[in-house]
Amino acid sequence: MDKVTLNIGVGQAGEELENAKTLLSRLSGKKAVQTLARVRNPVFKIKKGDPIGAKVTLRGKDAIAFLKRALHVKDNKLSSRSFDREGNFSFGVPEYIELPDAKYDPKIGIIGFDVCVTLRRKGGWRNQRRRRAASQISPKHRVGKDDGVAFAQEHLGVSVS
Repeated sequence: MDKVTLNIGVGQAGEELENAKTLLSRLSGKKAVQTLARVRNPVFKIKKGDPIGAKVTLRGKDAIAFLKRALHVKDNKLSSRSFDREGNFSFGVPEYIELPDAKYDPKIGIIGFDVCVTLRRKGGWRNQRRRRAASQISPKHRVGKDDGVAFAQEHLGVSVS
């Protein structure tokens, strides 16, 4: 497992965004950062570069521990539609108070968040991302949907339907 990313999309800057950053920091123990709009959307009055959400990236033991807590909310069940073709998977937690050890804060209110898990095999990925002498990754080295499902079942105890 490469990383676990927690994301809350608010849609605008202000008090809601600050509450989202505070919540992610409390749940993960790491500092949350703002996410910025990549494109302009006049219907929602969003300009490119506007702060519209917050995220936290977890790696290593912290990521596995948080992921097991978050999967407890879903009763350790995921749909096969939650997995993409590269083996990554994601799911939503509708209310943060469903997490074990999470207490309700009236200042924050009820907020849900997304959990995205990125899977990679060790070795070789730097070769694709480096500037000088970048090369392609072999299809054998890539993680597929079946590999992602197998990882979730074996290491996380998730049942996939």
